[in-house]
Amino acid sequence: MARRVTSILDNLLGWGKIMLPHSSLCYYPPQFILRNPVVSGVKKAFKDGCEVAVIAYTIKNHRELAAQFGEEHWKYRKALKRHFKAVIETEIDKEDMIVLHDYYSDSLSLFIRIDHNRHCISEIDGKMKKILREAESRLFHQYPTVQPVFDTGYIFIDKSVGSVHEAVLKAHQQAFAMAEKRIQSEFNEMVYEINKIIANQSIKLLAQPIIDVATKEIRAWEMLTRGPEGTALESPLQLFSVARQTNTLYDLEMIVLKKTLEQISSTGCRHDIFINFTPITLGNFRFVRDLKKMMQSYESIKLNQITFEITERDSIEGIDNFIYNIKVLRGMGIKIAVDDTGAGYASLNTISEIMPDVIKIDRSVIQNIDKNTVKESMLKGLLLVAREAGSIVIAEGIENEQEASVLSRNKVELAQGYFYARPGLLKTV
Repeated sequence: MARRVTSILDNLLGWGKIMLPHSSLCYYPPQFILRNPVVSGVKKAFKDGCEVAVIAYTIKNHRELAAQFGEEHWKYRKALKRHFKAVIETEIDKEDMIVLHDYYSDSLSLFIRIDHNRHCISEIDGKMKKILREAESRLFHQYPTVQPVFDTGYIFIDKSVGSVHEAVLKAHQQAFAMAEKRIQSEFNEMVYEINKIIANQSIKLLAQPIIDVATKEIRAWEMLTRGPEGTALESPLQLFSVARQTNTLYDLEMIVLKKTLEQISSTGCRHDIFINFTPITLGNFRFVRDLKKMMQSYESIKLNQITFEITERDSIEGIDNFIYNIKVLRGMGIKIAVDDTGAGYASLNTISEIMPDVIKIDRSVIQNIDKNTVKESMLKGLLLVAREAGSIVIAEGIENEQEASVLSRNKVELAQGYFYARPGLLKTV
């Protein structure tokens, strides 16, 4: 009886939320039709130029837990929801939070906005796992004899789907497919699509110039990857997140390398070329061997023209061959750059470990730096770090003349961003 009264009160309170602002509907909103906080939150994120990730948490052994608790199972579910909410409130910035939902009794869905300027795939992957670890720890503290088994997965909402409502439903299904690795499901479809891309090498490369701040001349190019045009995997965020979750990341990044070498060869470009790699790929025991084999077909390309840019904020700890491979690559003449510097601990730790040839300052430091003296002080600090490491500095994400002027007065040598040029085709000298 008490459970039924509690359920009725919860439903009444839930429906009472219908008149509240979106910020009050972030956690476990009622499943009403008149107003959908998920759809409205996704629409706003898209309008702001952001992506939306759907993260799924499913309880693999929910039937065993239900049998273990019997009629008291609802209390455990309530505690689980409370602990996830508490952890997410700590781990996810308020501005990025869209909705945490409990569509099904054995799962939770987290919708968050992803800003290209502040987030990357490995950060999302790390956040997803940290939320789970913290929530599991809190649950264990309250229920030490209970052992839930969670599956997790995530996907980005496809903007090309007809309506936002349809896109949300499709992404929701795909996120759970990623979590559960279901046979004959959306997960298999994703595996099929990414394998098809790899088999056909059907990616497109764009090149964005890196500019000399003083002379405005092109000094180098960064190669940027896009999936097949007009598909759900055209977005690099979606493409690389699916590759990561389907264990095809290494193959995909090696295709990017091959395509880049093809473009350098066909254009005769003599500028330095930056190619992005995750630490996972650079630390792969096959990487150096596969690189040497690939380079045999491109003997006209000088290795000192190539810079491998360590992208994503993965920690390099625990990647056995990473440091060794970096030493071998340097011995071959390849330069090493560290991306996202200033965006978090991982990049600064990587700098101290490998002393890179190039440090790329993250756009989160550069954005509105002309209006923020603290950011300019951060820039000066990073320039000092670069000087100590013997590294060249490239500032990323320059969008206007005011930001560029701050670089000039701080004697930043190289820069990259829409203020100078948008990504396009790789050009010759």
